Amino acid sequence: MNGTIFTARDKAHQSLVEMLKRGEDLPFAIKGEVIFYAGPTPAHHHLPLGVVGPTTSARMDRFTIPLLENGLKGMIGKGPREEAIRNAIKKHKAVYFAAIGGVAAVLTQSITSASLVAFEDLGTEAIFRVAVKDFPCIVAIDSHGNDIYEQADQAR
Repeated sequence: MNGTIFTARDKAHQSLVEMLKRGEDLPFAIKGEVIFYAGPTPAHHHLPLGVVGPTTSARMDRFTIPLLENGLKGMIGKGPREEAIRNAIKKHKAVYFAAIGGVAAVLTQSITSASLVAFEDLGTEAIFRVAVKDFPCIVAIDSHGNDIYEQADQAR
């Protein structure tokens, strides 16, 4: 993947959904954007961020539908999603990408710049705008509802 993505984990997702419920504007225009389920460590040396790897996506499931309803088009994480999320991805023509867990140091090499967007008080769970180049991930659930995790289960 190449372009701009946003990092956000559990606490940031909860804050975003609470803002939507209160009718507040989000700290970034979510329509058409991609969220990477990650909490990068603080930047060090010459890198824009510290190490950053995907967190388990199922932890974001309870927050995903309102974000999709507001235009979120992509998510990057690891692991399968529940059926309601797969259906919502299909309904909203979104995509769920899987990144390989345990390779945070490798993924960090694909980040070319980063800036804090919101929730600085959350520390590593704050939202960052991140520019990526050749970020390794695969489509795990496409906009038609095809799911590689479900297909793997059926093959067993």
